[in-house]
Amino acid sequence: MKIKSIVPVGIAAPLIEPIKMAKSQYTSAKSMLVRIEDTDGNIGWGEASEAPMMNGETVPGMIAAVSYLVPLLEGLEIPDPQIFMDIVTPMIVGNHGAIAALDIAIYDLVGKRDHLPVYKLLGGKKRDHVSALWMLAANEIEKDTLTAGRKSQEGFSAFKIKAGINTISDDLDRCRAVREAIGTFPRISADANMGLTFEDAVEFAQAAQSAGIDFIEQPIDSNDLSGMAHITAAAGPAGVCADEGIQSLSDITRHFEKKAATGVGLKAIKLGGLTRMLEAANSANDLKLHVNIAGKVAETAVASAAIIHLAIAAPQVDWDVSVTCQYVAKDVAENPPTAVDGKLCVQDAPGLGIRIDEQAIEGMII
Repeated sequence: MKIKSIVPVGIAAPLIEPIKMAKSQYTSAKSMLVRIEDTDGNIGWGEASEAPMMNGETVPGMIAAVSYLVPLLEGLEIPDPQIFMDIVTPMIVGNHGAIAALDIAIYDLVGKRDHLPVYKLLGGKKRDHVSALWMLAANEIEKDTLTAGRKSQEGFSAFKIKAGINTISDDLDRCRAVREAIGTFPRISADANMGLTFEDAVEFAQAAQSAGIDFIEQPIDSNDLSGMAHITAAAGPAGVCADEGIQSLSDITRHFEKKAATGVGLKAIKLGGLTRMLEAANSANDLKLHVNIAGKVAETAVASAAIIHLAIAAPQVDWDVSVTCQYVAKDVAENPPTAVDGKLCVQDAPGLGIRIDEQAIEGMII
């Protein structure tokens, strides 16, 4: 079977409520979807979020990259998904988000063709479920505390507080309030998205444990590994997660060697798809680094389903999984992934296991 057609499309999915971060605010989830059809009529779907401050890619840029690749890929035999990156990488430099969307679509298509769920194409289950992380991004103590309490009662045991927006004192107070609301067991991380100065980040790290924070995510610029190493040392028992700083397998090794993090955040749009994510998860596990697997701040069911399959197949995911279709008001799938008792599972349906609503996509096209 050969690739018959590849069609990229840009969408904006509305969010349930705005998401506030250190350097931006989101009211919709802007992504590129990719539809790949083979000559037997099997269809695979992929997705990559717009992330200009993370990987430099926008929806128009990703569509341009995929459109460039279309004549090079159409007519090719459907490859083993695990070697797809080896085929595409010589064709175009960078563009990891665009390549990730293609990669996910190939996994979905091959899974449907062979009647296998994606996690089996990734090597099989290492666990039956993973802990879902809930993001607290209202930037208001009362609202974030109430949300944390409600979600904790629903079974969520991991929370990410968006920091770096106000003063570090305000952020620490918000973390303390959330910790008081949910008790000692659930995990709390504070994600500054590179929004802190080095001095503020050190002060924040030193106070992290007493504020009930289990780990801090990317507090400063991703290129400042020396600063990250100082912050990691200052954090003491609290961990430090490198996120924007992990764009390749070599970045994981560099952070480990420089003691610039105790864990890594893995995203398809940074690494180029599921195959590279699995390689990164294996590398982090070998180096005994903590692992968080995440989508961009807001994605639809396509990307979210993909990372759940990856998380089920990864060697370890001890810093939880951030599935961001949870924050979308209207999705492109009839059956988007949903956490039950704070846990994410995959079904044994072929491919990603989701049913795409193409009419819903038409209403979101940008």
